[in-house]
Order: sequence, then C-alpha cells, then structure tokens
Amino acid sequence: MALIINIETATENASVCLSSDGEILAFEESTDQKNHASFLQPAIQKVIATAGIPLYSIDAVAVSNGPGSYTGLRVGLSAAKGLCYALDKRLVLINTLEVMAFAAAKAFFQPAGNRDNKRQSVLFCPMIDARRMEVFTALYDYELNIFKEPCAMILDEESWQSELANHLMVFSGNGCKKFSAIAEHPNMILSASMHNATHLAVLAQTAYSVENFSALAYSEPYYLKPFFTPQK
Repeated sequence: MALIINIETATENASVCLSSDGEILAFEESTDQKNHASFLQPAIQKVIATAGIPLYSIDAVAVSNGPGSYTGLRVGLSAAKGLCYALDKRLVLINTLEVMAFAAAKAFFQPAGNRDNKRQSVLFCPMIDARRMEVFTALYDYELNIFKEPCAMILDEESWQSELANHLMVFSGNGCKKFSAIAEHPNMILSASMHNATHLAVLAQTAYSVENFSALAYSEPYYLKPFFTPQK
C-alpha cells in the first residue's frame, strides 16, 4: 500500500489530497489563485488530520510539476521537496498537461456506454493559458500516450486543423476558450472538466508502482519555456 500526498498548484485552482493506492482518503481545494502559498501547508496538515494518519507514515509526495503558473510551480515543488527532505520520502513529478488530459478523458468516457466505440479515434488536448494567444499544450490519445509532445504554441485559425481532420479532439483547460474563439470544426469538443489533486493521485500511484521517482537535489519546475524577468 502506497500512501501519497498529492499537490496541485500549477494552475488557477490549488488542491491537496492524501491517497492510498490511488484511492482518495482526504481532499482540500482552493479557488483563490493568488493564495496558493498560504493555502498549501494548512491544507496538507488538514488532509493528514482528516485521514488520521501520521505524516511520517506516507511513502511519497507527488506534485504537478508544470507547465503552468511560474509562481504556482515553485510553491508546489518547494513544499513537496521540503516534505521529502524532512521525512526522507520519495518524490514523484507528473506533467500538468498529462493530469489535465487524464481529467478530460475520465469526464469524456463516463458513463462509458456509447463512447466506447470512439476510444481509438479520440485525442485529448489540454491547454494552459500563457497570455496573449499563446498556450502550453500537448496531445494525448485515450491511453495517455503522447501524440504530440508538450510545447508552447501561438494559436491561429490553422492550429490543429490536420489533427482535427482525422480525429475527434477534446480540448480542455483555461486556454481552450481562446482557440474556440478563432477556430471551429465538427470534430472539436470543448470540455468543462477541471483537474485537481485527485486526478494527480491516480497517475502518481502508477508512477510509484514502477518506481518512477525524481532526484530531490536536481528536481526543478517544468516551465516549458524560459522564465523571463523584464529589465527595469
């Protein structure tokens, strides 16, 4: 049995959960994007207290490691690394776009029913708003295999048109509204699904089971593009 604290602070909502073999024992969430840092530590304490499990009993800490908000990524990873150093536990890093794609796929295929015959042709395209017409995005199939590697993309009317011609595509995340404003296609589906730490927990359990751990000393946020500070 793997007990994992899961931390999601990469996008507008922050959340924390404690999971046991992927099953959620306790969950906390905040919708205030400006207060991820102040939310995180009390939320970790609360999920531990709710589950009634000593903090030292956990096996690992998982964090949604980007791309996403530069500040949010630093907040999440620093908290995760601090716990791992203090408790001598394993660190699991999961790509935020993969977590978003998993959440969208779970929403799309439930209930299964008449969607089962679409599994082979559907692609999932999470989009994180990166300001102006740029998004952080990637493309996954229904088994979360990477169809297009994560990238920073400037959207225009021609974006994803070749993929849309051959696949049903489910777009999710706060960046997909910008795309829907400039492009349309009969194979284009906008998902209202929202990811959180409970979706991260499922992927973290899979990573833990195959010992896909990250080195504490060398782990960094996955910004996807260089962090830029304007000259004063």
